[in-house]
Amino acid sequence: MKIFDATLSQLERSLDVRLLRHNLLAANAANADTPGFRPKDVDFTAAMASVANRSEPSAALEAVTTAPGHLETGVPIGSASAQDAQLSPKDLPVVDIASNNASLDGNTVDLDRTMVAMAENALQYGASARAAARKLAILKYVASDGT
Repeated sequence: MKIFDATLSQLERSLDVRLLRHNLLAANAANADTPGFRPKDVDFTAAMASVANRSEPSAALEAVTTAPGHLETGVPIGSASAQDAQLSPKDLPVVDIASNNASLDGNTVDLDRTMVAMAENALQYGASARAAARKLAILKYVASDGT
């Protein structure tokens, strides 16, 4: 029996990628008046695949049960999930946002589109956070014997 399954790990990865995407979008908004600035974004699908490949345990140790009453964790001791590996934008597929509306100074940030992308990303981050909270609430309920 596994306590932490693939769903919780995918939600964790999703939260990490969404946070880094938010930081990139915020940087785009902050540089809306910087001459020659080119906005960037994260390809979410490619980022999730990249993070999933990155967090595969290479030579991780497996936790073993030493008594019949012990539960299996399902999380290898040396894995990224077990060690809370930090992501950075260099770990993700960052892409330039193409735009035909360059200002006179060469800046291509469209502030309206950037703010819409930030709002969408925040909604999706919140949905992932609520799903993770519900998953953990189930574990809490089971651990407390249903009380």
